[in-house]
Amino acid sequence: MTKSELIERLTTVSGTVNKREAELIVNTIFDSIGDALVGGDRVEIRGFGSFTVRERDAREARNPKSGEIVRIPNKKTPFFKTGKELRERVNR
Repeated sequence: MTKSELIERLTTVSGTVNKREAELIVNTIFDSIGDALVGGDRVEIRGFGSFTVRERDAREARNPKSGEIVRIPNKKTPFFKTGKELRERVNR
C-alpha cells in the first residue's frame, strides 16, 4: 500500500473526511514519527509495532569494482519491530 492509497482508503472508510483532510492527517502522523526519531525518541503504536533508531558502527568495506578498501562512517538508521498483534495477523 502506498501513501496515496492509504489516503484514499481513509477517505472511503471514514465518509466524513475529504481527500485534503486525509492527506493532512497522514502527513502529520508520518512527520510526527520522523520528528520523534530525529529527536532520539522511541515511537510505539500498540498492536502495530515500535520505531527506534539504531546506531551502526563504522566499518571497512571493499569496492567490488576496484577492490579498493572504503571506510564507511558510523550512522544512525531507523528500525521497526512489529508488535505481537500485527505479527499474529500476518501469520494467520
